[in-house]
Parts: sequence; C-alpha cells; structure tokens
Amino acid sequence: MGTSGWAYPQWKPGFYPEKLPQKDFLKFYSTQLNTVEVNYTFRRMLNEKIIAGWLAQTPEQFRFVVKAHQAITHYSRLKDAQEPLRRFLEGIQPLASAGRLGAVLFQLPPNCKADAALLGDFLALLPKPLRAAFEFRDTSWFAEPTYEALRRHNAALCLAESDKLETPDVSTADWGYFRLRKSEYSAEERQKIAAAMRERLQREREIFVFFKHEENPDSPGYARELLEAVATGKS
Repeated sequence: MGTSGWAYPQWKPGFYPEKLPQKDFLKFYSTQLNTVEVNYTFRRMLNEKIIAGWLAQTPEQFRFVVKAHQAITHYSRLKDAQEPLRRFLEGIQPLASAGRLGAVLFQLPPNCKADAALLGDFLALLPKPLRAAFEFRDTSWFAEPTYEALRRHNAALCLAESDKLETPDVSTADWGYFRLRKSEYSAEERQKIAAAMRERLQREREIFVFFKHEENPDSPGYARELLEAVATGKS
C-alpha cells in the first residue's frame, strides 16, 4: 500500500513531522508504507546514482513501482517501441537486480483506442520476470481480447478509479494493481476497500494499491490505514 510519489511538503504535519527535512521524506515514508509509485520515470530515465540513493533510504522489503516512460506509451503508443523500451529497462535494471522493483505501470493516453494484437506484440517484448500493469483510459480496451492478451503474459489490468472513469473489476494475473484516485473516500468506502483487498489476497499472490497524491496528507493517511486494516484484518 502506498501513494503516487512522496516529495510533498504539503503533507506536513499531517503525515510528515513538522521539522523533517525534505531529503528525509522517503526514509520516513518507508517506515509507514511499503511501496511507492514513481511517476518521475514517465518523463526521465533513471540512473544508478538516483536508484542507489533510494535503496539506501529504504528497507529491504520496500518496493518501488515505476511508471513507463512516455516515449513508450504516448509517443510510440506501444508500436515499434523496442528502442525506448530497451533504454527504459536498462535504466530500471539496478532496481530489479536489487530485488526492489515491484512492477512497471504502462499508462496509455486517453485517446488511445483498443488494439489487442498490438498489445500482444508489445507484451511479447517484455522480459518474463517483469511484472507489468496496464492502465487503459479509453473504454474500448475493456473487452475480452484485451484481457486474454494480458492473461497470456500474466500482466495485470490496472484497476483504476477516478471521478470520471472506473475500470471493470477483471483479474488477468496472479497479482493485482489498483489506483484509487477519487477526490475523496469516506470512512465507509475505505472499510469496503479494505475488505475487498483482504478478499483479493485470498486468490492473488500480491497486490499493489496506490492512493492519489494530494496537497493534504489524506492520501498517505488512507494508505497507512489500509495497510494496517489488511494486515490485521480489522476495519
């Protein structure tokens, strides 16, 4: 359980201690939550120095989930994407080698229409150990040909919800990926989410759940509450 990013001064003092310097945000974050979704990689390639810094600040069990570079998802739109994919995978390899890469999120643009054959061809390019999740933002993707392509490669359909769009609850892998991005979640809604995640873990090896980052500490607070609720079985 985690959030999309961690470098938000606005999370003081609700989540981060008031006097905590920003350079120690990740270190503190990793004492409260056990994964983070890194959006930095959507526009920039990682390097060993950045990754070494992240690894030094977090415990062994902490996992980094990275968003695929826009050159793959938005410029190439998965087609003939071998070169940007190669460079992206090389950049994140130190995370994978350290056993700290949780998954990669491939988020397609809203105007990208379904093409199950293209998706299948792209999935065939991915190294087998890589856990890949796909967030589709056009409803044409929510169909059996898409799900079948994902299942063949044990790739997860990202179950994303926002105020505008909600992904069908379809499982395509033996692990799960959730992006909870509504503007707010009531206590009752959060209890239902916790129950759903506990049920999900009865049939999936692992799940990644990320709340939307906001200018207030609600998101990391919700994630911390959910992590405890799922771990303890209490609502």
